[in-house]
Amino acid sequence: MPEGHSIHRIARQFDRNFVGHVVHASSPQGRFAQGAADLDGRRMTDARAVGKQMFLGFEGDRWLRVHLGLYGAWDFAGDILLDPTIASANGRMGQTNQRGTFLDGPNPDAAVFDSAGENSLTSIGAPRRTRLRMSESEKEANGFESFPPEPVGQVRVRLLTETIVADLRGPTACEVLDPAQVERIVSKLGPDPLIDAGPDAEERFTSTVRRKGVPIGLLLMDQDVVAGIGNVYRAELLFRAKQNPHTPGREVPEEHVRHLWTDWAKLLRIGVETGQMMTMDDLDPDEYRAAMANRDDRHWVYKREGLPCRVCGTNIVLEEMGARKLYWCPYCQA
Repeated sequence: MPEGHSIHRIARQFDRNFVGHVVHASSPQGRFAQGAADLDGRRMTDARAVGKQMFLGFEGDRWLRVHLGLYGAWDFAGDILLDPTIASANGRMGQTNQRGTFLDGPNPDAAVFDSAGENSLTSIGAPRRTRLRMSESEKEANGFESFPPEPVGQVRVRLLTETIVADLRGPTACEVLDPAQVERIVSKLGPDPLIDAGPDAEERFTSTVRRKGVPIGLLLMDQDVVAGIGNVYRAELLFRAKQNPHTPGREVPEEHVRHLWTDWAKLLRIGVETGQMMTMDDLDPDEYRAAMANRDDRHWVYKREGLPCRVCGTNIVLEEMGARKLYWCPYCQA
C-alpha cells in the first residue's frame, strides 16, 4: 500500500500540472460516471495530501477524494511538467544525501537505477511527452503516438487537460465531496508532519499515544493516531527508536514517543524528496548509491526476516500484527 510520501508526491504533480486548468473528467470504466460528470469542465483549484488520503479541489466547492489502498495507482501521460521540489533517484538532476537534502550541482556520473522499481522521477524541469505511473513506486513506461492515449485497463476516472491526462485505477475510495465532508474526514485523521510541523501536532500525537493501552506497533499504523505511516515506515521507525513493538502506548516513555514523531517527520521529508523509503543514515557515498539502487540495502529490518540484524547479528523476526507483517529485532528492540 502506498505510504504517505507517495501520496504527497502525487499531490505535488497534480499541483504542478493540473491546478489552474480546466479539467475534463470521465469514467472509462463506467463505475464513476456520475462523479465524473459532476467534475467535468471545472477548473482544478487545489491538490493536497493528508497522510494516505488525497483531495483534489475544483470550482464550485467540489472535491475529489482518493485513497489508493492496496492496488490503486495514478498514471500520468502527456507533456508532464515535473515538480522541481522533488529529486531524481538516478542522480541526473542532482544527487541527494541520506538526509534528503540536495548536494551541490547535477551529478550525471552518479546515475543509480532501482532494480526493484521503487524509483522517483527520471528528470526534473521541462515538460516531456511521456508516461508515468505513480503509486507506491514510480515507473516510466513507453511513450505513445497520439494524445490523449487510449485508456489502459479498468480506469475509474480520467482527468484531462489540453496537454496531460491522469488515469486512476484500482482505488479503495474515489468520491466527490463538498467542503464540509472533506473537513469531517480530515478532522478524524491523525497529524501529518508535512501539513503541520508545529508543536501542536507533536503534542497531539504524543498525548494520543500515551493514553492508549494498544501496542505501539499497532498505534503507528492507526491513521487516526498519525497519518501516513504504513508497514515499511512502521518497522523502520520502531527499529530506529530501539522500541519493542508490543509495548502499550501508555508505557512508552514520553521522550521515545516524541522521538518517533520527529523521526517520522524526517523520514517523510526524505521520502517525498527522493521518492524512496530511505531509512538508513550516515552512509558513505558508495553505500548510499547502493541503497538507492537496491531496496535490500535501504532498510534496517523490513523484509529481512531470518537475516542477521545489521547492528547486533540477531536474526530478524517476522510476525503478524494487526493483520500486517511486522519485522523487528528481538535483541535491539527488547
